[in-house]
Amino acid sequence: MRRGTRYGALLGPLLAGDAAPDLVARAARGLGLPERGRYAVVVLGAPVPPAAVVQGPDTDGTRWWWGAAASFPGTEAGREGWEVQRAQEGWEDRRAHGPREGRGAREAQAGREAQEAQAGREAREVAVVLLGPAGPARAVVRLRELGAGPGGVSPVVGSPAELGAARRLAGTALLTCEPGSREIVRLDERLPAALLVSRPELSTRLLAEVFGPLLTLVPAERSLLVGTLEAWMECGGSVGRAAARLGCHRNTVFNRLRRLERLTARSLSRPRELVDLVLALDVLRLSSAPPRRLSSAPP
Repeated sequence: MRRGTRYGALLGPLLAGDAAPDLVARAARGLGLPERGRYAVVVLGAPVPPAAVVQGPDTDGTRWWWGAAASFPGTEAGREGWEVQRAQEGWEDRRAHGPREGRGAREAQAGREAQEAQAGREAREVAVVLLGPAGPARAVVRLRELGAGPGGVSPVVGSPAELGAARRLAGTALLTCEPGSREIVRLDERLPAALLVSRPELSTRLLAEVFGPLLTLVPAERSLLVGTLEAWMECGGSVGRAAARLGCHRNTVFNRLRRLERLTARSLSRPRELVDLVLALDVLRLSSAPPRRLSSAPP
């Protein structure tokens, strides 16, 4: 029955989130899902590796039920808007003065982006996971070992009736993966980024307001400053450790951070303004490939 017509018909009501309770109960019985348990949902942004679709439980007792996402009605709120807006070339034109290209070029670009978004949706696959004693962390490890990804994992829910909501949350977690990556992420580890991708129009505004002047720089110069900010954050705010990671002098890091503060009119020493910078950096990270860190460039 695995991945056959009846199998998909049973998974559908569980993952759609709007089926009648009696239909959900029958589908769960047909698939052998207990009424109570520790469940999670996985949404992949690429075809599932064949090795992941196996009969029987994992060694720790985890059980998997895989299906194609295209079989399930409904999508995450804001998905289409976010996927279109996060195209790399689009972000550079969404600043205070609006897009520079003509209407025809914008419409052609929007058409290409919509096709890419549709292709991405068709590639998605979904798994209902009955978790073993190790919980969702072990499921994430298994997916990484099998080379799956990118993928999002929902929070743990307690019954088949909650799987529809879990699927939507797993889809939101998937949207927090960097473009081109193969990472597997849990929603609970990406909550701020999940808020951003759930409201793409606010994310666009945040990026323009916080990083607008930064986005006017040439790409190499912008990448240098953004990469320095990333390194500083990853090093816990330590200029010395960031300098060692970037292979430059600590004064160089100071100078780059001070310049970034002047451009954004925000201080790294003020908590609320630091939050603005962190969130804007997340939007930038999700809108394009991660910036290269060019430590050899001048300060």
